[in-house]
Amino acid sequence: MPELDAAPPQRLCASAELQERGKAVSFDVIQWREPVRAFALRFDGQAVAYLNRCAHVPTEMDWQEGEFLDGDKRFIMCSIHGAVYEPSTGHCVMGPCTRGRLTKIEVTERDGQVYWHPTRDTKPAFEG
Repeated sequence: MPELDAAPPQRLCASAELQERGKAVSFDVIQWREPVRAFALRFDGQAVAYLNRCAHVPTEMDWQEGEFLDGDKRFIMCSIHGAVYEPSTGHCVMGPCTRGRLTKIEVTERDGQVYWHPTRDTKPAFEG
């Protein structure tokens, strides 16, 4: 049963903007009434999205705007403490994040567009 208070899917970007293991597209959401950055990237052909918050220390992880993958482009790596995450699941695989995981945001693709799906806890950040 769909959540009654969830917003409809939100257009994030064109599918072509998410290059395989390339730069992520960043976007803003509201989580528990607080603004939070999130990001989407393509890994093994799938678009995935997470809150930009390390499971070790809740800080933004990108090295530079949109740069989340390690040098070999195999893992998402926090630029602050080196926590390493599996891109397709968000599970921590190495470093100070122990058995934590990134907060996943559901995404879908249709008609050449990527959409993210708000939930009761993660809502669109509207301007104005």
